[in-house]
Amino acid sequence: MAFGFGSSDDVSGFKFLFLMALIYGLISMLTYSVIHMKFINPLLIDAPLDRFSEARAVEHVRMLSQEIDGRHEGRPGLKKAALYIKGELELIKDRATSNVRIEIEESTVSGSFNMNFLRHHIALGYRNHTNILMRISSLESKDTDPSVLVNAHFDSPLGSPGAGDCGSCVASMLEIARLIVDSGSALRRPVIFLFNGAEELFMLGSHGFMKTNKWHDTIGAFINVEASGTGGPDLVCQSGPSSWPSNIYAEAAMYPMATSAAQDVFPIIPGDTDYRIFSEDYGDIPGLDIIFLLGGYFYHTSYDTLEQFLPGSIQARGENLFGIIKAFTNSSKLQNKYQTNYSEVRASLFNEERAVFFDFLSWFMIFYSKRVAKVLHSIPIFLFLVMSFTRGRSHSWFATLCDFVKGFLFHAAGMILAVVVPVAFSLLRLLFSSQTMNWFAHPFLAFMMFIPCGLVGLIIPRILWRSFPLSQDVAIVKRSKEALSDEARFWGAFAFYAVLTLAYLAAGLSGGFVTFFASASMLPSWISFCLSVKSFGRRSFRSTMFYILPLVPCLAYAVYFGGFLAQFLIEKMGMMGSLPLPYGHYVPDIIVAAVIGLVTGWSVGPLIPICGHWLARSSIVRFLLHLSVLALALSSQFFPYSMSAPKRIVFQHTFRTSGSSQITESTYDFSVLDSNSLQFLFKHSPEAAEILNVTSEFSFESASRSNRHDWMVLFPVSSLFSNSLKFPANEDDILKQYQFFPTLFVQNTSSNSEKGHRRIHLDLYLGSLEEIWVTVLNITGPLSSWSFADNALPGTEAYGGGPPSYILRLSGPSDRNWSFWLEANSSEALRVEVSVLDQKLVDPAKILKSVFPDWVDVVAYSSFISSYTF
Repeated sequence: MAFGFGSSDDVSGFKFLFLMALIYGLISMLTYSVIHMKFINPLLIDAPLDRFSEARAVEHVRMLSQEIDGRHEGRPGLKKAALYIKGELELIKDRATSNVRIEIEESTVSGSFNMNFLRHHIALGYRNHTNILMRISSLESKDTDPSVLVNAHFDSPLGSPGAGDCGSCVASMLEIARLIVDSGSALRRPVIFLFNGAEELFMLGSHGFMKTNKWHDTIGAFINVEASGTGGPDLVCQSGPSSWPSNIYAEAAMYPMATSAAQDVFPIIPGDTDYRIFSEDYGDIPGLDIIFLLGGYFYHTSYDTLEQFLPGSIQARGENLFGIIKAFTNSSKLQNKYQTNYSEVRASLFNEERAVFFDFLSWFMIFYSKRVAKVLHSIPIFLFLVMSFTRGRSHSWFATLCDFVKGFLFHAAGMILAVVVPVAFSLLRLLFSSQTMNWFAHPFLAFMMFIPCGLVGLIIPRILWRSFPLSQDVAIVKRSKEALSDEARFWGAFAFYAVLTLAYLAAGLSGGFVTFFASASMLPSWISFCLSVKSFGRRSFRSTMFYILPLVPCLAYAVYFGGFLAQFLIEKMGMMGSLPLPYGHYVPDIIVAAVIGLVTGWSVGPLIPICGHWLARSSIVRFLLHLSVLALALSSQFFPYSMSAPKRIVFQHTFRTSGSSQITESTYDFSVLDSNSLQFLFKHSPEAAEILNVTSEFSFESASRSNRHDWMVLFPVSSLFSNSLKFPANEDDILKQYQFFPTLFVQNTSSNSEKGHRRIHLDLYLGSLEEIWVTVLNITGPLSSWSFADNALPGTEAYGGGPPSYILRLSGPSDRNWSFWLEANSSEALRVEVSVLDQKLVDPAKILKSVFPDWVDVVAYSSFISSYTF
């Protein structure tokens, strides 16, 4: 036989492997249907007016993303979107009955502040960004009543139509506002809908609301609606301060999709939302951050269109939001500073730590406080210690503990190897391939490649177990070696999950329920198995099934959450950044292999102590290794990208200018956002390569590098770039398009001889550029103060290997100058480098952008760079 079926035990082992594949296959089908919203029936456009309708919301998305051309700062589409939203709100107001008070406001916000974003220090200055607000309240409500804020942004990312991010969010809010009015819902407290127009420029619209709006002090709770994709579960990624917001969600969400474990992971994700403005940076307001996470292939790309939506996603989001809004407005804990008992309620509220919560397949929520978690999550380790004592009472306690510890170490080794072996296989494949991320457009390949070898890692310690004798003497304890081994392996694995649960607890994290659920599920399985052994024997198939069946809910959750995590990660690997070669070439495959190995260990690990004897056979290991090698070989036949999973590149037409009308250099700069380099890109984009004179002899090492200073206009996102290249470009076309370029002028200079300070008053003229998205200033030298951010400087950045500098981003209408001052504390020169991003391209650049294949998403713009010394 091909895999060495040398005995009936081998045949039984393969039968059990087939059974496992069947069980996990059925669980995977169930979880796939949940994650992809197959259980939701979207309501049509003619649905009853007292119901949320996805079809009605989608009409708003169509208007915002298709009928309006580009909702980006600097483009006319952003103003058109504001007019459309305000017009829809006016129509809703006209439908309201006489017992409802509706106030609509368009506000223009300006300001400046410092921020740490992507672990980099920046200052942000902005002017004349638009926010649209609607406040719905009863006639009896007061202006100072506690209110619930629902926030989403209507600006879209650079180069994207923004159907998902965040046209879907705005559309959901418009439909909910209509629903509140048409359904006659008697809300106890006011609801404020904030449609903010500058989130993609680093949360400027929400900052402007918090600093200037008359209603910001009335907010008692908020819901931030976001999208990092085009659908799927609208996951609660952040909640707080306190456990109250997540408790409201658990009680009110019709289709709950939330996990407190997300709060442990979110800080390391390269991104942020308006949640931080409301709940952390500029207000301790209790709230929820609810985000679409699937469809990440299209996030911040030109493919973020209506056609990519997952049906049912907006329906589930809308019904969830409507219930949550009503629950917030009805809660006695909804308070603001105008209430007389505000201090007492706030103190009691904020004494409650963030809770532990998770949904089970979106059917229901499990929620308990951190105080309960401290007790509950300590029980498994306590049970383990009790069992090690009680099982050793009639004989050597130390020998029993030694066997349990041995079981712990073997299970831990299996979990580690479940990660290490897939990583080793991923490295092995890359040794024979210059192409990474073959699984990117085909996620099933990643599971095919790394699940079998992850199982091999789990099985290896179980095979080696036979070579290590037990510490207990069979003759003394009068029990069989098989019984003692099962006990040692089970309680060792139980201790592994108990220790991890305790570690989560000690670290103050909220994801300990993951390992607690595993240990809590293993107990009834062990009891069921022990009872079945008396009837069916220890090594019978029936006894094994009695162990498996109580574990099915735990396994289903592991597949549900683990599969979602793996899918989310795979989709996001296309935008995680390009690390320096040669090691950056390996990183995405290593990360995906490690995560799938971890998920495999998490999903199968609880079975191994008792069920492992069916799999601990060399024939099965060989079979799984053959499967892994076959999948690795098969993966090499697949191309990493497609229109449904595009490769992201950034194309910057760079102009270095001198004065207001002179070009000193013009280049085409390219960077990629994943590990397949520009050399790979040009190999598969022959038309672009021909325009850029990239021949078959092209060498990355000998090409002209584009350094980080060239990408200053995208800072700090540009910190994700490396291995960037530049190519010479013609400068004549831009002289035909624009008469004047950005220039920095000195208005006057003053000095304080006693303090040794000099203040330079400057005007930044933005020339005749037409579609400016942002202007970035990189300031080096003895800067001691400036006119931004209440005269407070941000932390310094050593950008691109240069001297420490202060980096400032400016955004807002460009029809007038930016006037500001810089103060130096010595006579040493201040150097200012100005970078301006204009969304218009000259014709040759448009042609170059258009010749890239459909599987490439190109974010293209013009960058104007000039330098000054004062």
